[in-house]
Amino acid sequence: PPKKEFCCKAAKEHDIPEDLDKVLENKVMETVSDLYYINMSVVEMTCLDGTDGEGIVSKSVASHSDLIPGVYEGGLKIWECTFDLIDYFSEAEIQFTNKTVLDLGCGAGLLGIVALRGKADKVHFQDYNSTVIDEITLPNVVANCRSESNRMGSGDDRKTSKPPSKRPKKAECSPDALTKCRFFSGEWSEVSRLLLSSNKPFSKYDIILTSETIYNPDYYGALHDTLAQLLDKNGCVYLASKAHYFGVGGGIHLFEEFTVERNVFRTSIVKIIDKGLQRCIMEMSFKDSS
Repeated sequence: PPKKEFCCKAAKEHDIPEDLDKVLENKVMETVSDLYYINMSVVEMTCLDGTDGEGIVSKSVASHSDLIPGVYEGGLKIWECTFDLIDYFSEAEIQFTNKTVLDLGCGAGLLGIVALRGKADKVHFQDYNSTVIDEITLPNVVANCRSESNRMGSGDDRKTSKPPSKRPKKAECSPDALTKCRFFSGEWSEVSRLLLSSNKPFSKYDIILTSETIYNPDYYGALHDTLAQLLDKNGCVYLASKAHYFGVGGGIHLFEEFTVERNVFRTSIVKIIDKGLQRCIMEMSFKDSS
């Protein structure tokens, strides 16, 4: 029998719909760390009948799994290392002003939204699954831009501007912030190829943010190459991960060893969180960067 090929999910760019009200239709909002995000279980309920083109919700529920390699890669859930990284941004006073940022394996997109609020010049979001981008990432970005425009009101306006209601009716999104964003789905190497071969102008990223993407050692080559291809020569990667992923075998030390062998990046563990399962934050930059 022919050898089964490793399936590459083709990359595509997702357009921002003109009707922003529609993006938030039937969505229920929650807040965490002053960020708005869509209630995932409501999305799962609405997608269970197979309305998501990939059918990832029904497959995830049927297999009782947050990960189905090559089919669904966990983007319907906000993983805890995301919050570790958000905390680290403020502790280390990471500056996003005027930077070009990629939220890689973005899921809910909270890392990219924090960068957007930090006055980044451009923020791009990538997730393996197109359903995640359409049903979760994009609505989250729209909800946060919209609340941002409310909060920027001055004086008396500010008192009357309320956070989005449970079911937002009108999306008064700050168009300015949304124009800085682009959204991509697909496997990492395919997304790199799409960006690098596109006729749209593309500049490499000053900062790449990624959380809980190194659980599976089979993906290390693709992730490493993507970082090497898309990071600006003086750019920096902030990666958050558990020390070890039981059951899938990956973890921070294994990925660090992999990176050392490749000899392209210098790495340093800048924070260790010892509450519960040990978690780490790693910084990466090119060895030959200034």
